[in-house]
Amino acid sequence: MLLNRYSLLLLLLVGYLAIGTLPAAEPIDGDILLKGGTVIDGSGSPGLVGNVALRGDRIVAVGTFEVGEFPQVIDCNGLVIAPGFIDLHNHSDEQIVEPETRGCVNYLMQGCTTIVTGNCGFGPVNVAEYYSKINASGAGVNVVHLLPQGSLRADVMGLADRAPTDDELQRMRALAKQAMQDGAWGMTTGLIYVPGASTKTDELVEIAKVIAAHQGFYASHMRDEGTGLLGAVQETLEIGKQAQLPVHVSHFKSNGIEAWGLIRRAAEMIEQAQAEGQKVTADQYPYIASSTSLSAILFPRWVRAGGKEVMVKRLDDPEKSAEIRELVIETLKERGERAPVQIGRYKPKPNWVGRKVYEIAQAENRPAVDIVYEIVRNGDAGAISFGMNEEDVRFGMQLPWVATASDGRAYLPGSDKPHPRSYGTFPRKIGHYAIQEKVIPLAKAIRSCSSLPAEILGLADRGRLQPGLVADIVVIDPQTVHDTAEFAAPHRYATGIKYVYIAGKPAVFDGVPTGALAGRALNRRDAKPDSTSDE
Repeated sequence: MLLNRYSLLLLLLVGYLAIGTLPAAEPIDGDILLKGGTVIDGSGSPGLVGNVALRGDRIVAVGTFEVGEFPQVIDCNGLVIAPGFIDLHNHSDEQIVEPETRGCVNYLMQGCTTIVTGNCGFGPVNVAEYYSKINASGAGVNVVHLLPQGSLRADVMGLADRAPTDDELQRMRALAKQAMQDGAWGMTTGLIYVPGASTKTDELVEIAKVIAAHQGFYASHMRDEGTGLLGAVQETLEIGKQAQLPVHVSHFKSNGIEAWGLIRRAAEMIEQAQAEGQKVTADQYPYIASSTSLSAILFPRWVRAGGKEVMVKRLDDPEKSAEIRELVIETLKERGERAPVQIGRYKPKPNWVGRKVYEIAQAENRPAVDIVYEIVRNGDAGAISFGMNEEDVRFGMQLPWVATASDGRAYLPGSDKPHPRSYGTFPRKIGHYAIQEKVIPLAKAIRSCSSLPAEILGLADRGRLQPGLVADIVVIDPQTVHDTAEFAAPHRYATGIKYVYIAGKPAVFDGVPTGALAGRALNRRDAKPDSTSDE
C-alpha cells in the first residue's frame, strides 16, 4: 500500500526522534541580531526568551533558531523586544515636515515607529503633496495620513455654518476620492470644532461612502464626550452602517463629572454593534485630562460657529455676551476644583501658562469669566481639562478593541506647558499601568500599541514580530520604562526605551536618539488596492 506524503513525513519524524536528532536547520544570517530578550510579538500572547534577526529592512527570524553570521549583536538579556508602537491619533501634521521637529524625538523616545496624522478633522487635504514633502527630507517616524473632513469642508465652503449645496457636496466627494487614490487610509472628523460641527450626519455619510469604496475607515472626535456620549456613539455607528465601512472612536472617554461612568454604557453599545457584525474600534490615552483650545472646552458649539472672528463678535454683542457669560460662569462653577481647566499655551501672558483658570482669577482679583473672555479675545489658548475619572480610564484600557494613542504632537522643549501625553503616553501605558499597577497584562498592553492599531488601519506589514514583516522594533527595559513628563513639567523624555529600529535602521541606540530620518509616508495603495467601485 502506497503511503501519502504526510504519512511518509510522519514516519521520518518518528525515525529521527528514535535516534535522538532532527535534520539541522540552516543557520540564519543577517545584519543585526537582538539576542536573548523576552520576545513579545504583539499578538497579545505572553513573551518568550529568544532572538530577533534583522536583514536589511525586514525581520528574518524570531524566537529560537540557529544563529549564523551577524556583524552586530545587541545583548537584550533582561529587556523586552516588541513591535514598534503605532500612534493612531497624532497631530504632527505640520511638525513632521518642519526641519526642527520632523525627527519626532519625543515619540521615538516612547518607542513609536509610526504616527497617524489628519486627526480630529484637521490637516492636509492634498495627500500626494503631503506625502511628497515627508519623503523629500525623511522623518523620524513613519507617517500614515487620514483625510481630515473639517479641512476638506473648509477648502470647499469655508467656515459656513450651513448644509452644502449639491455642487459643494460633489466637490467634497471628488476631493475625498482623490485623497484616497493618493494614498489616504481613511477619514476623520472633529465634530465639536469649526467647521466639522456644522456637518450633519447625512453629509458625513455621503463622503464616508467614498472612503468605503476605497477600503478606508471612519474615525471621529465625536459631537459629545460628556453627558451626550451615548448619542454621539450612536451617530458614529449609524454612519458606519449607512456608509458600510469600519468606524473608530477617537480618544474614547466620558468627560465631565456628570458623565463619569458613561463609558461603560458606551462600551456596551459598541460591543452590541460588534456582535451584530459591525467593525467598531476606539483609542485612548492613559490620562485623566484632555487638551484642546480654551474656547472649545468652555463655549458651546453655537458660540464658536463661523470661526474665531465671528465668535469674538458674539462676545462683544451686548445681548449674546450676557448669555454666554452666564453659560461660562455655570460651567466653571460645575467644574470647581475637581475638574479644573489649566492654561497650557498663551503667548500674551506667559506667566498664566501652567496655572488653572480659577487660580489666575484669584491672583488677579477678577471673575474667572473675565479671564476666559480676555484669553479668547486675544486669540484663544491651548488648555488642559481635568475632566475624567481614573476608574473610567482603567476600564477603557482593558477593552480588547481599544488601542493606545497619544492625541499629541512632535515638540521641542519650550516655555509652554502642554499635555504630557506628547512625551509619555506609551511608556505610561507600559510602565505605569501594565508593569507597576498590573491593570492590564504587559503582552496585552503591547498589543494595544502595535498589532491592534495595525489591524485597525489595515497596515499588514507592521505591528508584529514576524519573519517577512518590516523591521520596526522597540526594545524596552521593563525595570526603568517610565513616563517622566508631568503636567507641571511636560517637556521630559521617557526613560527605559533602549533601542528603536525603523525599517532596520537605528533611530534610538542605547537610549539615545541617533538623528536618523528613516521614516517615510506609508501609502495605502501600496498595502491594499482600490476597490473597483465608481464612488
